[in-house]
Formats: sequence, structure tokens, C-alpha cells
Amino acid sequence: MAEDVTQQPEGQQQGVQVLLDERELKTTYTNAYRIHTAPEEVVIDLGFNMANPNNQGQSQQQLLFKVTDRVILTYVNAKRLAMSLGQLIKRYEQQFGELPLQPGQRK
Repeated sequence: MAEDVTQQPEGQQQGVQVLLDERELKTTYTNAYRIHTAPEEVVIDLGFNMANPNNQGQSQQQLLFKVTDRVILTYVNAKRLAMSLGQLIKRYEQQFGELPLQPGQRK
């Protein structure tokens, strides 16, 4: 299904029509990420942390980071994503209060 979205980058008067094609969209849950960098790109591995199911006889608890998806961005797009996420979090916290960064500190 295609959807019309109008975007106006900062400093530009004229909008650009973007058609969304979500036919191959998949949803992935993630509670963990890892970031790699290269001279021309930022690589973000997404996945989830879980107790290591193969922790045989180990006295220390182990976490397994199961990587499910990889996103590769240019530095410009990584900056745009960071700015968009920052604005999203700011609006959320203004409405619902500050989000804790430590696990288990839910409000």
C-alpha cells in the first residue's frame, strides 16, 4: 500500500512528495543494539539480550546478544535519525516525564 507523505526539510520552502511502499515491511522487536563505524558509514546491529541458553556449568550468568537485523547508514542519515529520535524523546518526556536510563526504574 502506498501512502502520500509530505516532507519539508529545514530551510526549504517547497515540499517533496514521498510515496511509502510498505509491502515488504517487517516488524522486529529489539532491546539491544551495537554500533560499528567505518569511514563512510555507520552500522547498527539490532537484536535482543537474553539469558544464554548454553550456559552449561558456568557460575557466572551470561547474556546472549542475538543480532536479528543490521542497518547501514551514511553519517548524514545517522545524524538525521539521531535528531529525529532526540525530538521524539523530548516530546514524550514533556508529556509523560523523564525516561530512566537504568533498567528496572520505570515510572
